[in-house]
Amino acid sequence: MSAVVSAFLLTFAGLFPIVNPIEAAPFFLALTQNLSTAERSSLARHVAMNGFLLLLGSMVLGPWLLVFFGIELPVVRIAGGLVVTALGWKLLSEEQWSDHGEANVQPDGPRGLGSFYPLTMPLTVGPGSISVAITIGSRKPENGLMFPEIALHAIGALAGVFAIGLSIYIAYRFAANLARWLGRTGLEVMVRLSAFILMCIGIQIVWNGFTALTAPH
Repeated sequence: MSAVVSAFLLTFAGLFPIVNPIEAAPFFLALTQNLSTAERSSLARHVAMNGFLLLLGSMVLGPWLLVFFGIELPVVRIAGGLVVTALGWKLLSEEQWSDHGEANVQPDGPRGLGSFYPLTMPLTVGPGSISVAITIGSRKPENGLMFPEIALHAIGALAGVFAIGLSIYIAYRFAANLARWLGRTGLEVMVRLSAFILMCIGIQIVWNGFTALTAPH
């Protein structure tokens, strides 16, 4: 059970600060302001499902695609950990930075919004989120590569990605309420605290990759 919880916490804590649907919720609300509540709810559900599948696919297939091109997994962990650390530092130090790409979202109109583009990508899941998912997917269980450990790690990681998808749905479904409850100050505090946790996770992933790369064979 501890392996499942550990994998869940790693996955959720690593992805949530970058995906950060609470930060993206005001942009989702602005882009869907002319839709009815039922239409916005349906769109939120589709975006959450798309985000879940995109992150899960990146986590499962991404590391092995890199290995297919001749890049070893420890190298992937080091490079991905550096990316995660850099993303966390940007969130922590810069006044305005986001992975959501909202400035580039220019739909033709509210009725022409697509649940995948632009609402899922790049508004919700951007390149930073995908790179973090690939990095987390390349991280092996701490207790080894035996079947029970792999299965428990996979269950925890799957639950973590599902929790991210659920958080996307809740944040977008209740975007109007979140905007009123949190305000700019509450959102700022959440982003900064999450960014520090993300930096710690990135450094840990780099260390794990370096340890695996330098371990005697």
